Amino acid sequence: MSTRAAVVWTPQFLSYDLGDDHPLDPVRLDLTMRLATELGVMEGVEPIVPEPAPDDEIQRIHVPSFLSAVKSAPEAPFGVGHGLGTDDNPIFFGMHEASALICGGSLAAAREIAEGRAERAVNIAGGLHHAMADRAAGFCVYNDCAVAISWLLDHGFERIAYVDVDVHHGDGVQAAFYDDPRVLTISLHQHPMTLWPGTGWSREYGDGKAAGYAVNLPLPPGTSDPGWLRAFDAVVPSLLTAFRPQLLVTQCGADTHREDPLADLGLSVDGHREIYRRLRELATHTAEGRWLATGGGGYGLFRVVPRSWTHLIATVLDRDVAGDTAIPPRWTAHTATLTGRELPTTMTENASTAHAAWGDGATERVDLAVLETRRAVFPLHGLDPDDPRD
Repeated sequence: MSTRAAVVWTPQFLSYDLGDDHPLDPVRLDLTMRLATELGVMEGVEPIVPEPAPDDEIQRIHVPSFLSAVKSAPEAPFGVGHGLGTDDNPIFFGMHEASALICGGSLAAAREIAEGRAERAVNIAGGLHHAMADRAAGFCVYNDCAVAISWLLDHGFERIAYVDVDVHHGDGVQAAFYDDPRVLTISLHQHPMTLWPGTGWSREYGDGKAAGYAVNLPLPPGTSDPGWLRAFDAVVPSLLTAFRPQLLVTQCGADTHREDPLADLGLSVDGHREIYRRLRELATHTAEGRWLATGGGGYGLFRVVPRSWTHLIATVLDRDVAGDTAIPPRWTAHTATLTGRELPTTMTENASTAHAAWGDGATERVDLAVLETRRAVFPLHGLDPDDPRD
């Protein structure tokens, strides 16, 4: 590792288990860490083992009545409200403890960076970006991303950028900082007309002094690696360069993949690897090298998430894994006991990520979305939305 980096991990993260039939199966975390270990990505890395976030830290974002509801829910599963007990957020025993631990994981990553022990840190169990101040939503109980950002704002950071590449809109984090100009939130997601939660329009751009500090880039269903990367390059680097964050926080959901059962974008594992490398480069050049990465969505439990997030961990650690790297037989043998699906043999899908730059005269499906987003927010940062140099 050429850069000091930390991995936050404990097998206790697997206790965030919403049930056998729930899409958010913690097996994806276990298989990711097994794959990263078998490939040597974790060699010599001592994971940071987090403590559960205390109530006062969780209450940076969530109201006390919501914490009380989460704690009492397992004993009163029919009538606690607050988004609990739904198909998306079923009640389970130890829900508060498991949720607080994931929140504590992202806080631990934040502390490693804030206290100078690392420039980068990753918590693949984190990224629960839908949770709102007073309710659970979208498989998310406590919003670890927002809690970590709030903590960082009280511990030496005045400008933080949050970039969310999950297929679903990063609505909970946006809501937490919608009127706070210290936090720039950028979410790239499938168009809200076609996917839950139905928010994340380009015209949602912040309030008051924070106008322009919420950025949304809704992408048409079917967008694949070249279109997604073209859109990202047309919006994100310019805004981060103008904002000059002191730290980059990212939510790296892998549910943009073409095989994901819950959404309709068309990315590949190769596209995910390229996204993580872009985020690392942007952290290096616009955020003083500081990068806190979290996981998020991703429901291709066996073929997609373990490879994508192994690439994420490797990228954070500067131990990039070549696409043609073979999947270790021991990982395959273990995973084959869990699924009857055909398993991948390498860390690539041989997908092309080559794309034309926005503004080069070519026309792509994503260009209308790009232009709407640029016109909504670029002028508020002193940028020309119609000039491809900005």
